[in-house]
Amino acid sequence: MSTPETPPPAPPANKPTQPRNPLHGVTLEAMVVGLAHYFGWDELGRQIPIRCFQIDPSVGSSLKFLRKTPWAREKVESLYLFMLRDQRRNAQE
Repeated sequence: MSTPETPPPAPPANKPTQPRNPLHGVTLEAMVVGLAHYFGWDELGRQIPIRCFQIDPSVGSSLKFLRKTPWAREKVESLYLFMLRDQRRNAQE
């Protein structure tokens, strides 16, 4: 006769699991939209030289490529973090 095992307790819902991670909870779509709004597609294509940002750019085509290409996604995440720091720096001035 086996006893049912109880699952481990879930972390409290009100406490964030990654409080110091600025990317936690930010979707890839939100990053691409934010970067395109902040830099514009032309500058975004210069900052990260990939075709989906340079030739007929759109959020949909960018997401499709970035979900399949880890190195490009890392560049987008890095530029997004730079944008957040820049926005904070400009807000403090």
